[in-house]
Amino acid sequence: MEVIKAESLTKDYKNGRGIFDLNFVIEKGETLGLVGTNGSGKTTTIRHIMGFLKQDKGQVSVMGMDAWKKASEIKKYVEYVPGEIAFPDLRTGTEFLKNQAEILGLKDMTYADYIVEKLQLDPSANLKRMSKGMKQKTAIVAGLMADKDILILDEPTTGLDPLMRLSFLELIEEERKKGKTILMSSQMFDELEQTCDKVALIFEGHIVDIADVNKLKNLPYKMYKVEFLDRAEYEKFKKLNFEIVRDQEKYSQVTVKVGNGEMHKLLQTLKNYHLKFIAEVNYNLEKYFMEVLKKHKEEVKNATN
Repeated sequence: MEVIKAESLTKDYKNGRGIFDLNFVIEKGETLGLVGTNGSGKTTTIRHIMGFLKQDKGQVSVMGMDAWKKASEIKKYVEYVPGEIAFPDLRTGTEFLKNQAEILGLKDMTYADYIVEKLQLDPSANLKRMSKGMKQKTAIVAGLMADKDILILDEPTTGLDPLMRLSFLELIEEERKKGKTILMSSQMFDELEQTCDKVALIFEGHIVDIADVNKLKNLPYKMYKVEFLDRAEYEKFKKLNFEIVRDQEKYSQVTVKVGNGEMHKLLQTLKNYHLKFIAEVNYNLEKYFMEVLKKHKEEVKNATN
């Protein structure tokens, strides 16, 4: 079931600002990450899904309902943590959370109390004097406490210290196991790689690529960096039938790409060489997207020349 769907979604603020022809689908129970630098279009995309902005072209729907026309109806099913937090004029975090519960018609605060404990939040603190991290925790509790089926999170870990960031990611993993549908934006590749099924890279308002995280974690090959002590052996190895993806002559070093079934062949071959070291090159979401972005920039450059 398609829970969130964007088709040719466009909002043009002129001078290259906005989002342009975005297409993506989030299935029920799936987690999609949005990654990109500030100003790339992540928040604009989320605001369209929430029905805060009306698109110039295309459409976006939530549970089959038009996000702009049915915004009030959609909010019954969506939990939202904004990127920019603005609290009402209330004295403490506790008052704010009680106020939010009343608006939501929430009478049982058991889950809210669980999140408070998980994030080690003291909600009795003065709302206006809270640190950025405490404000972020309060916003997370307010956003998630209704325990709805769809989560929309706009850079939710901003301001959290490393330990609380880990606690939050554990919380999101618990939400995923409940079968919730989640959209989360971030500038941090590692947290999206840890929590998402797919991640969309947004650059200058365009989706450049959507990566399947599970496929990246289970590639049919591995890469190894090998540095030789002897220059002649380095030159000899390069003539063998191994795929070399990077050659650093200065260091007598190569990076070799081998299929998962070829590792034994590589090791048996290298037994006959004198090595300074051999190390596996970890391939992750960040490296993948850096390659994608480099290729994209080159294509754009060639197209404009």
